[in-house]
Amino acid sequence: MGKKPTKPTKPRIVRRSAPRAAKKVPALQSKTTKQDQVLALLRRQDGASIDEIVAATDWQPHSARGFLSGAVKKRLGIDVISEKGEDGIRRYHVAALKS
Repeated sequence: MGKKPTKPTKPRIVRRSAPRAAKKVPALQSKTTKQDQVLALLRRQDGASIDEIVAATDWQPHSARGFLSGAVKKRLGIDVISEKGEDGIRRYHVAALKS
């Protein structure tokens, strides 16, 4: 037994409304991204700890560490120096840019 069509098939007519007006895109806004926030933290005199980066960006600690190795080191080519202070907290800061 094969299936029988219940309705005859006709092409569907799609009626469109009047064309929509294009949305105006505002001029370049000074939007600070999370990447900019982290780089600003790393450029400070004492650098930044993972906890400070997590607090500033609402990322998980493993995401903050991944950002440092993936985006900053590999993609942007910025050397990140990691030092463990006397208080036992590891701090990260940027070195001079690669040429």
